[in-house]
Amino acid sequence: MKKKRLIILGSTGSIGTQAVEVVQRHRDRFAVVGLAANSRFDLLARQIAEFRPAMVCAGGDHDRDGWRLAARRCKAAVVFGPEGLVRLAALRGAGLVINALVGAAGLEPTLAAVQAGHDVALANKETLVAGGELVMRAVRAHGVRLLPIDSEHAALHQCLDGRDPSTVRRLVLTASGGPFRGLARHSLRAVTARRALRHPTWNMGQKVTIDSATLMNKGLEMIEAHHLFGVPPSRISVVVHPESIVHSLVEFSDGSLLAQLSAPDMRLPIQYALTWPERLPSLAPPCDLAAVGRLTFHRPDRDTFACLDLAYRAITAGGTAPAVMNAANEEAVRAFLEGRIGFLDIPRLISLAMRAVPRRPVRGISGIRSADARTRDFCRIQIGE
Repeated sequence: MKKKRLIILGSTGSIGTQAVEVVQRHRDRFAVVGLAANSRFDLLARQIAEFRPAMVCAGGDHDRDGWRLAARRCKAAVVFGPEGLVRLAALRGAGLVINALVGAAGLEPTLAAVQAGHDVALANKETLVAGGELVMRAVRAHGVRLLPIDSEHAALHQCLDGRDPSTVRRLVLTASGGPFRGLARHSLRAVTARRALRHPTWNMGQKVTIDSATLMNKGLEMIEAHHLFGVPPSRISVVVHPESIVHSLVEFSDGSLLAQLSAPDMRLPIQYALTWPERLPSLAPPCDLAAVGRLTFHRPDRDTFACLDLAYRAITAGGTAPAVMNAANEEAVRAFLEGRIGFLDIPRLISLAMRAVPRRPVRGISGIRSADARTRDFCRIQIGE
């Protein structure tokens, strides 16, 4: 059997390391030809030694001479920074690019992979939030597949696969509710980043975990679902499901609901994206519904967690508005993690930026870059940097 040749962008992060576990579980199916990381370089070095990829990208200016020497020992080309990510994503001979990068940095490598004719397994939701129009246009033009890794979109993909889109009434995204589910707004004024990072269900990176705490994660996923599945935002809803067993649902025109259920383990949707349309034994534990006991669902508290409505406002406005919202959220989350602003300042700063930075039509990547840069400059002034 010919092995599928993979490039893993963000190989030392939460999704990237779990993707590596999936590859190790099915070594007869996959070969890793490219790796990229922006941190945990000791782990990246071990991954290079194990997989001996053709190309490696190391973020920033971290010991470039040392990386060139290490890569030369494994006969790998080495590239650096954002330009290196784009080169790696377009590497000839790859069968699938796994984009597990964090933030808007994932957009241009996704476009490069698509334009090179590679299928993409996408965990970087900001790619479609900031540049969904561009990316989906490129996907159609180049005839490639965009396979979702997020558990919610992987669930929707499985429920929708092969079904007539005209029969879909509504997509329903499930949210765990994060660590502050059920708390009143006034009780969130003084919460710390350490407390916000204590997710009750999932083990994720810092940025995604804070987005889960603010419900911005569901807003980003709503925009992502809109682009992936061609369903208008008015027909995409969110319910809070604390048990995190039902990963999303599709409601059809006859009133039927189809849902995908599994244990909350990201290795399952990662593997499904890598092996689709096949299913193989996975590392995820079986889902024992009797042990779970009950499955509950609640409406989200949109007054307390205002980020969700900001996302709906951004996609409704269209153009560069989602890119502005995304950049403002990234800056706000960074400032919160650094202790510069409070938890409730996150939606406040995003709202300010969305009013201050003009919305423009999306005609190309330069317009998205410009909106992103202007938003970050505005936010840093508001933060006091």
